[in-house]
Amino acid sequence: MPADRPRDANAGTSLWSEPGSLLEHVAVAVFGIDDENRICYWGPGAHDLFGHQAPDVLAKPGAMLFAEPSADEPDACSRMAARGRAEGYWRGRLLARHQDGTDFDCGFRVFPVTGVEGRSVVMALSSRGDELDRVKTNLAFLDALFERCPIGLVMLDEDLRYLHLNQALADMNGLPIEEHLGRRLTEIMITSEGGEYERMLRTVVAEGRTVVGVRVGMRTLGHPDRDLVLSVSFFPLTGAVGTRQGVGGLLVDVTDREQAIVEATATRQRLALLDRASARFGTTLDVVTTAQELVEAAVPDFSDGAVVELVDWLDEREVFDPALPVMTRRIASGTVLPAPATELVSGVDVVHYPPGSAIHQMLRTGRPITVPVTREFMVRTIPDDRRARLMAESGLACLLLAPLIARGTVQGIAIFGRSAARATFTEPDLSLAGELASRAALCLDNARLYSRERDIALTLQRALLPSSLGTSPYLHIAHRYLPGGRVTEVGGDWYDVIALPGDHVGLLVGDVMGHGVAAAASMGRLRITAKALARHHQVPHELVAELDLCAREAGIELATCLYIHYDPASGRARMASAGHPPPLVLQPDGRTDVIDEVLGVPLGVGGSPFRTTEALLPDGATLVLYTDGLIEARGRDIDEGLQSLRTELGRLPDSLEAAADQILERLVPSSPADDTVLLLARVHRLPR
Repeated sequence: MPADRPRDANAGTSLWSEPGSLLEHVAVAVFGIDDENRICYWGPGAHDLFGHQAPDVLAKPGAMLFAEPSADEPDACSRMAARGRAEGYWRGRLLARHQDGTDFDCGFRVFPVTGVEGRSVVMALSSRGDELDRVKTNLAFLDALFERCPIGLVMLDEDLRYLHLNQALADMNGLPIEEHLGRRLTEIMITSEGGEYERMLRTVVAEGRTVVGVRVGMRTLGHPDRDLVLSVSFFPLTGAVGTRQGVGGLLVDVTDREQAIVEATATRQRLALLDRASARFGTTLDVVTTAQELVEAAVPDFSDGAVVELVDWLDEREVFDPALPVMTRRIASGTVLPAPATELVSGVDVVHYPPGSAIHQMLRTGRPITVPVTREFMVRTIPDDRRARLMAESGLACLLLAPLIARGTVQGIAIFGRSAARATFTEPDLSLAGELASRAALCLDNARLYSRERDIALTLQRALLPSSLGTSPYLHIAHRYLPGGRVTEVGGDWYDVIALPGDHVGLLVGDVMGHGVAAAASMGRLRITAKALARHHQVPHELVAELDLCAREAGIELATCLYIHYDPASGRARMASAGHPPPLVLQPDGRTDVIDEVLGVPLGVGGSPFRTTEALLPDGATLVLYTDGLIEARGRDIDEGLQSLRTELGRLPDSLEAAADQILERLVPSSPADDTVLLLARVHRLPR
């Protein structure tokens, strides 16, 4: 065993902890005692503690390091070494002696180790007693501080994860200490200042700055409905031996003294909720989707559960009668509570509220109200015993009922619920619920009106489009009508095939600008008028001119139309166009021709003459008539679309039905923005 160890000039002669630790000034001396209780090892710090140099003590009796024993008493070194050998580990306090002859209290920890050639050596670690007492006092103080201090104390690592905290802070956050450890601060504390709190703490870590007495408004994961104002102070941790760098902090609840900040925080929370809800409401013109958006906006930020129900009025003009029951349809629901709350909110479609219920009370005032979930409430409002039992077992403690009123009509009701773990609804909560309900009700009414108009337009369109097309032995037809997306589902595209005298046939296709009931009505008027005009054997440009006059008289500002009159005896196809895309002819040999000589301005414009164009069609040729939805799409112009259609016509199957399906499948997107009409007509000559 070496007589001494080389020492680091920067470390001094003691075993020092890293700067800033609790043991910073506690010197630790190490020495060894052999089987004869002589000093065989003089390690780091021993010179500082006892004052002897290594050559002066090695091989000398260990008793020289201790005060003189009493008469007839073994020396302290022998007693200490014997205890270490016998017990394997011993610690205690003895009176040591410095090289200058002074005695001092010293703490020792001794344990045997196997030395050179198998000999036993007792190693001793020693420190001054007064320094050890100081450390013990500090540790006891820190333990008492963390255990009994009424303010929040916390240690965070450099990633702002909880390393240590006291019970006071755990109580503030509403979560046990164990549920904090290892989680990030942002997972526990919910602030509304855009991340400024976290950025402040990261500055403490990165730059070593100290912040004192900063006021922060927040909510916590354990109390998501309770606004807190904390006075926080944070300081950098230096990374003592075996620890990581991070942040220490003190947090004091000053909510009562900072009510203005509490109210401002609550207001920001409500405004943020309204902002999120406004961005979410009305994304579609669908009643059920809009109702579910209201539920998702409220749960869990505002409530633990929510449902939306539509009132089944027999007549919108019906005046609410509190003596009559109210029937509703539940169309949206959601909750974060476990069963049976999930079954309570989602396990019913039609709800019956008897007279005298809380719903009647809310409808009488037309304003949101709050009600506690009591036995009286369930008796008056929930007549079904099973659902009353579910309500009692759901964990919901209070409800907020808000009417969904838009344009003077009660559309339905929204019900928000909170469990006993959250605060009951307050007056500001009533105002927030009223605003949420008002915005949602307007979106619901828009969706309802759109659905009604769409149903009317669909009914009108189905009635005005041909239920059956004219037939001819010299003409084979395949036709398709494909509506656009949901918002533009009802358009003004139309087509017709008219059987005329002498085996002649009239083909019509047109498009009225716009969508909805007005476009469908205009389309029906033009189709019926064109069909009547075609039966009088008028030449195509005369028919289109009459149709243009009709459009102007009816106030139809913009519509296109293409009329073709086919004579199977001669194979001639005479045609006139009012601004409609040109027809195509698929020749029997596979060539595709565009009849682009067809001229004309759209119907309803007036001031320009129309003219008739003729084309001679061989037996087996196919006329291709369509509306612009087939060749025009977002990101593709008409010329490109027309070329794609010509390419597609060159590889069609013989079956017209299969050909029509293939064209639509390859040229029309899955969610088209416009309606599409496709009419394929294969012509045949009249036998001589």
